[in-house]
Parts: sequence; C-alpha cells; structure tokens
Amino acid sequence: MTTSVAIVVALVVLAVVVFVTLSRGKGGSQLQAPPAARPLPSTRPPPPARRPSDRPQEREAEGKPAPAPPAAEARGESTRPAAAAPSAAPEARPPSAAQPGSSIAPAKRDVAGLRKGLAASRGGFVAKLSALFQGKKEIDPAILQQVEEVMLASDVGPKTTQTILARLRESLERNELHDADAVWASLRAEAVRILGIGGGPVRLDVKPTVVLMVGVNGVGKTTTIGKLATRYKAAGKKVVLAAGDTFRAAAVQQLEIWGKRVESEVVRGKEGADPGAVAFDATSRAKDGGADILFIDTAGRLHTKAPLMDEIKKVRKTIAKAMDGAPHETFLVLDATTGQNALQQASLFKEALDLTGIILTKLDGTAKGGIVLGICDELGVPVRYVGLGERAEDLREFHAEEFVEALFGKGEDEVAAA
Repeated sequence: MTTSVAIVVALVVLAVVVFVTLSRGKGGSQLQAPPAARPLPSTRPPPPARRPSDRPQEREAEGKPAPAPPAAEARGESTRPAAAAPSAAPEARPPSAAQPGSSIAPAKRDVAGLRKGLAASRGGFVAKLSALFQGKKEIDPAILQQVEEVMLASDVGPKTTQTILARLRESLERNELHDADAVWASLRAEAVRILGIGGGPVRLDVKPTVVLMVGVNGVGKTTTIGKLATRYKAAGKKVVLAAGDTFRAAAVQQLEIWGKRVESEVVRGKEGADPGAVAFDATSRAKDGGADILFIDTAGRLHTKAPLMDEIKKVRKTIAKAMDGAPHETFLVLDATTGQNALQQASLFKEALDLTGIILTKLDGTAKGGIVLGICDELGVPVRYVGLGERAEDLREFHAEEFVEALFGKGEDEVAAA
C-alpha cells in the first residue's frame, strides 16, 4: 500500500514538471535561461602562461610592437650558441725545406743594441761632428770646412764628402738651416738617402739559394758564413756549407767546426783541389738534397792580383754550370777597420764580379764609421749585414733608417742630460 502511494505521488510530480516545462517553452522568447551552473574546479594543473612571441609577425597580430633585436644581432653578429670547439690538432713541425720565395722572419728592431755596437763610431766620427754645432744658434757657412775635415778623417771618402757638403750649401743658401738641429737633421737625411739603396737579408727565392762569399785574407769570411748558417738553421732551413778555400787547411777545419755546431753538411775536397770543382759538387749536392741555402767559402785573395781575381771568376762560372742562375748572391766581406783600403777592395771586386751586397765586419772596432757611407755612395752596392761582435747574433741585418738612428740619434742618457 505504501509503495503504491509513493508511485502515484511520483507520477503526479513528473506530470507537473512536464506541464510547467511545456508552458515555459511557449513563452520562451520572453524568458531568460537560468544562469549556467559553475563548473567544478579541475584537478589538472593549469597550462603554462603564453610567452609573448619573439616573431615580428606574431607580435603584430597580437597588436604589440616587435621587440628590439639584441645588441649582437644589431652588430651583425651571430647570437646562436657557439659550437663546441674541435679537438686541437697535433702541432705541426716546421718543415726543414722552405717554399721558394720565403725567407726567415726579419730581426726585431733593436736601435739600443745597435747603438751600443756603434759606440766607437759614435764617440769618434759622430761626436766630432756634433761638437762643431754644439751651442750654436746660427750656422756660419764657414763651418762647412770643419765638417769636411771631420768627414775625410772618418773615412767617408772625398767623393761622398763633397756630395754631402754640396747639398748642405744649397740648403744654407735657401736659408733652410737656421740652427744646429736643422743641420743635424739634414745630415741624417743625407745619410738615409745614401744608405737606403736596397739590401736586406738573403731571400730564399729559389731552392737552393746559392751564396758565394768573397774577400781578401783575414776579413772574416768563414766566421761570417758560420753566423749566417746559425741564423738560417735556427729558422728551420736546411743549410749546406762548401769549403772552397782548398789551399788553407785551417779554413776547412774551421768550416767543419761550424758545420758540426749547426748540424749541417760540409762539402769539401782534397787539399789543393780545384775550388771550382768543390763549388760545382756542393751546388749539385745541395740541389739534389733539397737544401734551402748553400754558402760557398772561398780563399782570401788580394784584390790587386789579377790571376787570383780571374780564378774567382772561373769559380762563379762553374757554379752557374751546376745550376742555372747561380750564384744568386755574391757577398763581398770587408773589414771596417781598414778604412779607405776597404773601399779600394770593393771597387776592384765589383769590376771582377757582379756583387749583390757588402758584409761589413768589425764595425764595432773602429771610430771611423763613415766608411759605410763611402761604400754605398761611390759603388752603389748595398750593405746587407754589419758585424758588431763575436757572437752569431752580433751579425745584424742592415737597415738604413735603423742604422742612421743608432749612429746619429741621441741615446737615453743623452736625452736625459739634455
């Protein structure tokens, strides 16, 4: 009975609900739907907030201006992270054979060291010139006669002295030399003009580069070869030495000592052998062995003896038969302490051979450094190296501006005293 009553009540309630719903459907255009029920809070984590777009197109779509590019991009640099550096390759060993046209690195500029080596000439030749102008506010043309005396006494040579004095007179006539500093600057400029006729160290333009060394007895040819061999060997070049002084056993032994010191091959012949044959053999072996440079020593010969000069001409021709274009350099080694005699030697050797350079040794032992000016001016042959001591590094490459600065310029002590 109770169950029946409950069913009847439920049916009545259902009928009422249906009736009310139908009634609202007819006037629904004037009625508003009840507010939607609020959704239950989700247990899922909220999505990450959207970052503003870095792309200009998307920023424009969002109505926001595009951000300014980073500084690196503004400079045209990449802003991408750098790629990992590749593993370091094993260090390459310097090749023993240089490619044609290469040379060793130029020596570092060392005016102070060069000035020290020229101390004797600075205290003699240069000091005497400087004393003539010291304290003078005006230059009297008559002072040029004293300048001439100093230059001639310092082995500048009569021809070069007259050339320099003629230029100084012209400058005085144009009123360009008002004081001692102007005269000194003019002298330095003349020195640079005379000395700056070319030169520089040996270049390895061909392989092997053949260097023929000539000169009289006692000027230091063999020692100079040893110093040059030390320099090129230290630069990683393959060096060969030729003992062309076959008449003096001591010269061959001295060159062999240098060869062992620099670990270079020494080509020699029997005592009294033909020097041309030794030079030919050495050139052929250097060429076949892939050497970079060959230094050929020769016997000292008096420049006044025609047969000896004819012999060195034959040696030179023999070298050319072994290799086209050789010798590529012919250096005359001169002793700076012999003064005007060195100039006479250079003149006669130049007549016999095509000299490409002068090596002036023992320049640290003379107060008459003017011989450098005379040689370059009168002969037109550049000084390539100067010797300023016993060590291998004391053989210095010659550069006109550096040499003039060291010879005529003021040292730190002189500047401080002034």
